[in-house]
Amino acid sequence: MTIRNSQQDAMEAQAVTVAYQSTIVLRDISFRTPSGTLTAIIGPNGAGKSTLLKAALGLVKLESGSFRFFGDQRKPGGGQVAYIPQRTSVDWDFPITALEVVCMGLYAQIGWFRPVQKSHRNAAREALQKVGIEQLADRQISQLSGGQQQRVFLARALVQNARLYLMDEPLAGVDAATEQMMMNAFRELRDHGCAAMVVHHDLQTVEKYFDRVLLLNQTVIAEGPASETFERQNLQAAFGGQLIVLN
Repeated sequence: MTIRNSQQDAMEAQAVTVAYQSTIVLRDISFRTPSGTLTAIIGPNGAGKSTLLKAALGLVKLESGSFRFFGDQRKPGGGQVAYIPQRTSVDWDFPITALEVVCMGLYAQIGWFRPVQKSHRNAAREALQKVGIEQLADRQISQLSGGQQQRVFLARALVQNARLYLMDEPLAGVDAATEQMMMNAFRELRDHGCAAMVVHHDLQTVEKYFDRVLLLNQTVIAEGPASETFERQNLQAAFGGQLIVLN
């Protein structure tokens, strides 16, 4: 993996507002995500965490504002951004193998409607090996456990060799071994100068796992280094009565 410049911002949001019909979901969102960092996106249900990732990817329309990538690009190109959606949003009954899912991460290189070459399949197998399930390459995704399915989607992201990774609850519902494997993979990405933004719900592990925190509830409550941002006053402002007091 190529070592990236860890000083440049991987992504910056500038006064972003998103609405579904007439309902404001995100209001005047501004933050920056430096390269070489792991950021936890945390907030209560309905805070707009998933919408934020989709807005950055151009999957939902902005009412106002903009995103910038790697200094000056309004839209990331050439596979620079990899995305892991929520597992519950995927049709796991679709007849496709683990290897074929990972190959989908290479479509920016392969080109749509062009055949997958041996070199692409080899790269996909290497990605599956990195996440410890190369022996399941030819298994239908519907036959995999939840943790194995998440490993497949991580492999699909890793094979892109992206610079920014946007992940929507990748650790939800996985076993302890998968969680540790995934966090090791995230740290390796960070150590090579990439950035990852991860929607995360386990408040007990935020400071252990992440360098930075984006605390969200339709607007930015606080953002910055976890040691400065992940504190009781900010959590109370974001979660209100939903907050479970941490020991």
